[in-house]
Amino acid sequence: MDNVVPAGSTATSSTSTSTLGHLALGLTLLAFGVGHTGVIDNVTAADASAVATWVGGVALFIAGLLEFRAGSAGTGTAFAGLGAFWFTWGTGVGTEVSAEAAGLFLLLWALLALTLTVASAGSGLFVQGVYGLLTVTLLLLGIASFAENGGLAKAGGWVGAVAGLAAWYGATAALAKWPAFSRRAAGRGVTATG
Repeated sequence: MDNVVPAGSTATSSTSTSTLGHLALGLTLLAFGVGHTGVIDNVTAADASAVATWVGGVALFIAGLLEFRAGSAGTGTAFAGLGAFWFTWGTGVGTEVSAEAAGLFLLLWALLALTLTVASAGSGLFVQGVYGLLTVTLLLLGIASFAENGGLAKAGGWVGAVAGLAAWYGATAALAKWPAFSRRAAGRGVTATG
């Protein structure tokens, strides 16, 4: 059973950091995904590089370090790992690499997303769903890069956009106290138990 956690405690701070981290992840995924879909004229995934570098990379990595400090190894690992991914991707946009190298990069990071999906089994529908959708996104984009298949890349973009919306909604629901599919929605993954 969940206990009430006093204001200013580590668990409360971790909950706030978790919510911020999921907002950063959601906005970054949404920009990244929409850029791959081609749904908005003259907007590509490369246009999301600044958001990926600073919001998804630096801010998410710092949120991960704060989660580690608060004692949340799972969320800390997720945010720090994904922060490293987004920073690497964002700063590498425009660098000349082969389609195979880009595909391998995405598939290797899909392994991290898969690990996060499996490890978040008790964190609720939003958290596990976001990581699961991120895994599918990176798999589709990695395979699309190897196959040089624009249609598959667009499909990956749509899955990424849905993942971004799910992360955004989960974090916003936690802040605004909107209905969520689970008591442990984004931002509520760390609770005190007794």
